[in-house]
Amino acid sequence: MKWLQEFRLQGEHVRLEPLRREHRDELNAAAQDGDLYNLWFTSVPTQDKMDSFIETALQGYEADHSLPFVVRELSTDQLIGSTRFLNADAKNRRLEIGHTWYSKSWQGTRINKECKLLLLQHAFEGLECIAVEFRTNFHNWPSRRAIESLGAKKDGVLRNHRVDAQGLLRDTVVYSIIDQEWPTVKFSLQHKLKR
Repeated sequence: MKWLQEFRLQGEHVRLEPLRREHRDELNAAAQDGDLYNLWFTSVPTQDKMDSFIETALQGYEADHSLPFVVRELSTDQLIGSTRFLNADAKNRRLEIGHTWYSKSWQGTRINKECKLLLLQHAFEGLECIAVEFRTNFHNWPSRRAIESLGAKKDGVLRNHRVDAQGLLRDTVVYSIIDQEWPTVKFSLQHKLKR
């Protein structure tokens, strides 16, 4: 039986829906808001790579090591980004939250905190994870600040971790939240979302 079963999560401002091929045009529109694919330290797909992005995500779901979502803002019903569970390890009850990106118009709003609260709550309380990991490019300071604001702790830097799309060696910063920290992280995120 698959560990990562498809589901929807809904908060006050966002709904996370399982990624489908039919989301292609909406994802392209979301990525064009801010030309996110032009940021060299991220992996937001261009229009000509969106089909491959979706197929790779769906193959990961079939292999039971990822669960991709689209992010929909509720007041407008607009698709504004994507995120996923990945590198899932059912035996050791660990996974990563990543491949997250939002339209420029929605960055710096409550959207990321609410998405992460929903995903973390499902990971720790639904899947009974013992650890949830986050990874980002060393040079992606906005992402690093956002991850740290969640309450994740820096585990370290994987130097020369991989070769990026430009052929450059990428250093990857690794963060995590462990199950003993989850109650405090949850309380903090709920408090921040009330403000």
